[in-house]
Amino acid sequence: MVLVVIDYATRKVEIAGIMEHPYGDWMKQTAKNLTDPFSGFLRKKKYLIHDRDPLYTEAFIEMLRAGGVESVKSMPLAPNFSPFVERFIRSIKSECLDRMIIFGEAHLRYLILISEYVQHYHTERAHQGLDNMLIEPPPQGTGKIICRQRLGGLLKFYRRAA
Repeated sequence: MVLVVIDYATRKVEIAGIMEHPYGDWMKQTAKNLTDPFSGFLRKKKYLIHDRDPLYTEAFIEMLRAGGVESVKSMPLAPNFSPFVERFIRSIKSECLDRMIIFGEAHLRYLILISEYVQHYHTERAHQGLDNMLIEPPPQGTGKIICRQRLGGLLKFYRRAA
């Protein structure tokens, strides 16, 4: 399982954790990390919208509450309640995961696949919901257009050379 958190305003994605068999204490620690007042992804955020997975225990919700974040459960059988997360999951599956054979959590971490895709998602992939802009655009050069690749050519993007 890969726990993904997304900021709806900016579409910025954070991988909160990867665990083959997640459990309550791991989720509680993840909530604590997300609401850390200095470096947590949810600092200065008011709400966390999540589905009805039993992993979102009362201890997880209490840890969020202690960090000043209110837990909002989605309605049953309502995947459109969180469309940006659903779109990110669909994108990473179709652009990466469906094209590789992954043999478990250790192999996934070894490949650095998830973090590479998140970097691509933030700095190189245009987003229609943001008027085809990048989330974190890198500085643009003035030279000719070049093709760059990630993950052995699985992901391609174009930019101007410096």
